[in-house]
Amino acid sequence: MPTQTTTVETDTAAEELESALAAAAAAAGPFAALPPKERADMLAAMAEGLEAAAGELVPIAMSESGLPEARLRGELTRTATQLRMFVEVLADGHYAGVVVDRADPDFVLGPRPELRRAKFGIGPVLVFAASNFPFAFSVAGGDTASALAAGCPVVLKAHPGHPELSARTGRIVTEALRGVGAPEGTFAVVFGVDTGIAALRDPRIAAAAFTGSVPAGRALGDIAASRPVPIPFYGELGSINPAIATPAAIAARGPEIAAGYVGSFTLGAGQFCTSPGLFFLPAGHGLEGALADGAAAVPDARMLTDGVHAGYVTRRAEIVAAPGVRILAEGGTADGLAVAPTLVATDTGALLEHPDELLDEVFGPLSIVVEYSDVEDLMTVVDQLPGSLTATLHTGPDDGAELVPLVQALRSRVGRLLFNGWPTGVTVSPAMHHGGPYPSTTASLHTSVGATAIERFLRPVVYQDAPEALLPAELREDNPLGLPRTVNAAGESSRWGR
Repeated sequence: MPTQTTTVETDTAAEELESALAAAAAAAGPFAALPPKERADMLAAMAEGLEAAAGELVPIAMSESGLPEARLRGELTRTATQLRMFVEVLADGHYAGVVVDRADPDFVLGPRPELRRAKFGIGPVLVFAASNFPFAFSVAGGDTASALAAGCPVVLKAHPGHPELSARTGRIVTEALRGVGAPEGTFAVVFGVDTGIAALRDPRIAAAAFTGSVPAGRALGDIAASRPVPIPFYGELGSINPAIATPAAIAARGPEIAAGYVGSFTLGAGQFCTSPGLFFLPAGHGLEGALADGAAAVPDARMLTDGVHAGYVTRRAEIVAAPGVRILAEGGTADGLAVAPTLVATDTGALLEHPDELLDEVFGPLSIVVEYSDVEDLMTVVDQLPGSLTATLHTGPDDGAELVPLVQALRSRVGRLLFNGWPTGVTVSPAMHHGGPYPSTTASLHTSVGATAIERFLRPVVYQDAPEALLPAELREDNPLGLPRTVNAAGESSRWGR
């Protein structure tokens, strides 16, 4: 998801950034020590504050992003829902991963000391906001919500595409947190590319989360890794999200599949990280006319920023000029930032011969129809695809276990497999995994959406033979926080060696 480098907001001064970082560092200990119920109350207050300000925030977002009111109101609801989901995560308590191993003098490997393990907030987190979700992946979005739930103060680097919205949302979040007793420094918004880089290099930042383009993500990831003390960098970068339809699926509901595909890759002017960039269809599918007509009928739509628009124009030119590519729907650019969908077609041979042009993400309303000859041909291509957030498989009534190898091959390339649907739309749910092999993300073990997003900002610590008075509340014998825990009594573990 490309970022823009210009801003109408004044960049944060060095002394202001220093104040924000110092306050975050000072808040880290007290904030992490708060009972989960108190952090949950803070997240709930944020959700209520955002919802109460919808009448003010949505028009600002419309003006800066060009996105329609209905989309933005739905996104604000999603943002509040994400916050409340982490209220439930904190109430459930399993996020803390508490395990107690009792001392066991008869343990099979020799006397075992008492071990008490739990996960604690990693420290101040730097979040880089996204361009394409002014609410849900921005100031109070999923990265912020999960980091705060983990007990980590957040320094939020605003996206230049919606500076006024970022500043106003930041004030609402700060006021909500202050109103329920959060330590000063728990949250701050800063502006400017250089500001973000300086914050990422600061030793007080313990982890960072980023949503943006592959080049920007790589540059920031290299900074995080090359610090004197490297830190985790959770980047969501680029994804082509392949979709496949089998011959049986086309025979059963070809026109329906064609319409769904066009709707998915053109949704929001193609500015979704889950937009299907490749659609594999069997030879002789007979849907080119329907696909071309469907794409041509989609109205022009405005792109988010000048930078996003420029990046799309460049990628579109590369793709339509690639050998073996045919244009099905001309698309192109209209007035200002508006674009019309472009649909092109090729085959698996050309796709593999020109990966530099055809196997990189297009952030915008362009997709590639790829014709394949049989499952073996398809398998060859899937093995060469870059990592993606999603893959989609449309099947028919005659399809069965013969597709298992294909499903397994797709599983190795993505973080979410969809069947007979479309990937645009990411459910905010405990089971959701929004991540995948590089370049879709820099850490495929983790997700930026769903309840387990909190795990990115938690670090396990073991207390061995600790006096009761020195244990944190999470690990005390009387369990004052009521957290779920796994307890291994003395002698139980000896079965491992016998």
